[in-house]
Amino acid sequence: MLSPDHRLTDADSFRAATRGRRSGSRTVVVHLGSVGGDDAPPRIGMVVSKAVGNAVVRNRVKRRLRHLAREHLAVLPGSAVLVVRALPAAATSSYDELRSDLALCVDRVLS
Repeated sequence: MLSPDHRLTDADSFRAATRGRRSGSRTVVVHLGSVGGDDAPPRIGMVVSKAVGNAVVRNRVKRRLRHLAREHLAVLPGSAVLVVRALPAAATSSYDELRSDLALCVDRVLS
């Protein structure tokens, strides 16, 4: 679980992240933006639409992505906002596939 300091909850921050850098893979699309001052901690938000599946499937995908995204908090710059959007293929992907796709996308937006 992400700590409350690292959760992205307001719509304006989600919109700000989509104006930043973007990278996609088969299962996820990652947006990296910046909101606030340099002293703000990096925050992460998830977007999992109904196109991914029913509520059970969407919640499973969200839990997996949230857990995987925690591993990338240390490499995010201060005040960074990372939005991870799950694509329909995420519903049938394994945990390892999600891990590799997320790591690839995060590396791309950071470089």
